[in-house]
Amino acid sequence: MRDKFIIKPINVNGCTITKVIVDSHVRKHPDITDDIILDLVRTLDGGDFRPADVKPPFEYYVNLEFLGDKQYRIVWLLDQHEIYIGVVTVYRDERKS
Repeated sequence: MRDKFIIKPINVNGCTITKVIVDSHVRKHPDITDDIILDLVRTLDGGDFRPADVKPPFEYYVNLEFLGDKQYRIVWLLDQHEIYIGVVTVYRDERKS
């Protein structure tokens, strides 16, 4: 099961994104709330990112992002045929970038 959210438009890789789809895998991390996920997605606004992997039609990305003093790793994807961000997983990451 995937959760879907409509968000205020953000621009990522030149695309206007208005929807976020969160994979159920994220729920394995009970400390990761919907608010944290959506705040992390918003940190991507204005960015131009290179994919870590491409498996058409998906491009996969991995970013280290901060919310306040907490560091998170977000694994996300863009679908070449749709305008949404898919969040594969998010977790607290204490490692150095």
